[in-house]
Amino acid sequence: MSKLQIGLAIAGGLVLAALVAHGAWISRRNQPRLAEPEPQPIEPHGLGELALDPADAVAVRVDEDGRLLPPALDKKPLMDPLIDVIATIEVEHPVAGEAVLLHMPATRRVGSKPFAIEGLHDSDGQWEPPQAGRRYSALQAGVQLANRAGALNEIEYSEFVVKTQALADAMGGTPEFPDMLDAVARARELDAFASEHDAQLSVTLRARHTAWSAGYVQQNAARLGFVAGVLPGRMVLPAASAGQSPLLGLQYDAQAALAEDPAQTAIRELTLSLDVAQVPRAEQPYARLREAATRLAEVMDGQITDDNGQPLSAAAMDRIGAELEHLYDRLDERELSAGSVLARRLFS
Repeated sequence: MSKLQIGLAIAGGLVLAALVAHGAWISRRNQPRLAEPEPQPIEPHGLGELALDPADAVAVRVDEDGRLLPPALDKKPLMDPLIDVIATIEVEHPVAGEAVLLHMPATRRVGSKPFAIEGLHDSDGQWEPPQAGRRYSALQAGVQLANRAGALNEIEYSEFVVKTQALADAMGGTPEFPDMLDAVARARELDAFASEHDAQLSVTLRARHTAWSAGYVQQNAARLGFVAGVLPGRMVLPAASAGQSPLLGLQYDAQAALAEDPAQTAIRELTLSLDVAQVPRAEQPYARLREAATRLAEVMDGQITDDNGQPLSAAAMDRIGAELEHLYDRLDERELSAGSVLARRLFS
């Protein structure tokens, strides 16, 4: 073999080696980022300090012997004239809770609206959902005026009357219904207000270069306090108080979450969301949304954008925050403060 042939063979080998190395480098660069081994279980750092208001604490009750008693029942009625049509049912004699429960409608909805029954406890004079072992001197039935499915209409109101009348007949009572046209008009007005003040905010975090595996997303979100949600590909930042709606949601590809080998999945974007009416203003959920997006963008090499992929500047997010404060004010003025029971019912 001549020197020229040997030289060409060596050069060809070097070129081949370079191509293999380049291919391996490209493969490594395109491999989704994986979760890092954890020396111990992840302790969520959370976003800011979650402090419980003393008013939210559950009172501890003990008897004379020092034994713990169950928490006292919440006596607040479920229905409120602000967002419900309420029909009263007068009865000649107090009725047993068992009898009311026996004749309750099979479904607790009227069309797309929640339907509820309450009894006036004959001992303490408080309205409450019917319970066995208690007696009620009056009953009331209610249907919600509006929700995210729209306003109560004439057909739904008629169904409400039929269900309420059936219960009244079974209890030997006499119902008194509000005027249908007035109720429907109230429903439309409330629905118009709700439609104008219903805000569900979201920002998208997009991978700048390397995609993320499902485990990598879960790990970094968990370090900020997010926990797995009910649906695949969903995580939530829990509220400080039990029974409250999550502060924030985090959504990524559900198929990636269900993959047999999450390490082989490639996720290029995730969404952080806030259902404004469901979360109390005092929790500063929008500030937490921004903080979560910023932290994840830094550690995951991502870019914060809107739904259309346009980058969101700090100035743009400041403007959104200012508009949100005006929205909070309008909800407060209507006695439908964000995170309140009534707001959570109306905006659902």
